[in-house]
Amino acid sequence: MSEGLILAAGLGTRLRPLTNDRPKALVEIGGKTLLEIAVGRLAEAGIKRCVVNVHSFGDMLIDYISSRQWPCEVLISDERKMLLDTGGALKHAAPHITGNEPVLVHNVDILSDIDFKALERHHLENCNLVTLCVSRRETKRMLLFDKDGHLVGRAGEADETGCTKMAFSGVSMLNPKLFPLLPPDDHPYPVIDAYLELAKSHAIGCFEHSAERWLDVGTPEKLSKAICGQ
Repeated sequence: MSEGLILAAGLGTRLRPLTNDRPKALVEIGGKTLLEIAVGRLAEAGIKRCVVNVHSFGDMLIDYISSRQWPCEVLISDERKMLLDTGGALKHAAPHITGNEPVLVHNVDILSDIDFKALERHHLENCNLVTLCVSRRETKRMLLFDKDGHLVGRAGEADETGCTKMAFSGVSMLNPKLFPLLPPDDHPYPVIDAYLELAKSHAIGCFEHSAERWLDVGTPEKLSKAICGQ
């Protein structure tokens, strides 16, 4: 695991008014931007090269990235012409991924103590194409995993017999062999849709973590919770 991808291009609509004049990646907690926190976490796990996708306030974010010293190499996947959603973002960033090792993918607005090294071991031991970090918490978009921990569908849209419902946590690990299997990046699409299709013929697995030390800071209320917890 030497390369990572931080998804930071979103419009940040849930974080308004904090994102009225900046990308969500530059919203701060305790004097650090969300991007600083995410890059720092990945670097601590051994990531040497990190790709950050940009769209909303793209020029501002690019200037910010280029003007700072980072604990690892930080490259830019430019989506300023079109926001590609999570699936298109992975496909568009693929040319920046040069190695064959697992790639860690991390949403910029996620704070957690997920053990990335344990995630990597689990990913490799199970020979997964993709491993999704999940936890047992309630969301509107629950995923279904069979007894072997493989993705089989969405709750409410597939047979749930013998399945466990889990919530995706915005962190995943993928084999670079995934990239050629994804649809073209000439249109936006959610990556989970692509994974559900690929799960019919490939191992899309899960890595369960505790929901207690995980927080999506994508709204002002949740961001305040994170600040208060510092």
